[in-house]
Amino acid sequence: MSARGTSLTVREATEADYAEIARITWAAYLGAGYFADAGHPYMRQIADVGYRAARGTVLVAERGGRIVGSVTLMAHGDGFEQVAREGEYEFRLLVVDPAVQRSGAGSALVAEVEARARRAGAAAVVLTTGEGWEAPNALYPRLGYARAPELDWPIPGTDIMLPVYRKTL
Repeated sequence: MSARGTSLTVREATEADYAEIARITWAAYLGAGYFADAGHPYMRQIADVGYRAARGTVLVAERGGRIVGSVTLMAHGDGFEQVAREGEYEFRLLVVDPAVQRSGAGSALVAEVEARARRAGAAAVVLTTGEGWEAPNALYPRLGYARAPELDWPIPGTDIMLPVYRKTL
């Protein structure tokens, strides 16, 4: 069955989805080479989907009854945002199962984030990505996001700067 041949649904995650979201997050980050192994402290942190869900809204993309992607969104002031300012929404940890990447799931999740932000009256959506992360850094401009280097921020204790993108709604 083609990944594009089955309709895609985006919905809020339930606790029953957390293990699959964590698996997809690990597969996406490790498969892209962002981290060497699942034991990295950041990898352990992002696998805690319950932590994310308690501080934001975790969405999943489902195709044929199978979760194929996820994203976490929050408004400024929710406590899990990193760069959102007053009147902005932010999303983090946009991941698509490597087996079905480039099938529209990531774009559908971003579209739902933007729709929720608009309904809430947000002026913009922002996100942080990794420097040199080719797929995300190609996707976001295609979806209308522009680099916002004035919002880039360092990973504490390192010389790594994380790029920020912003889209005015």
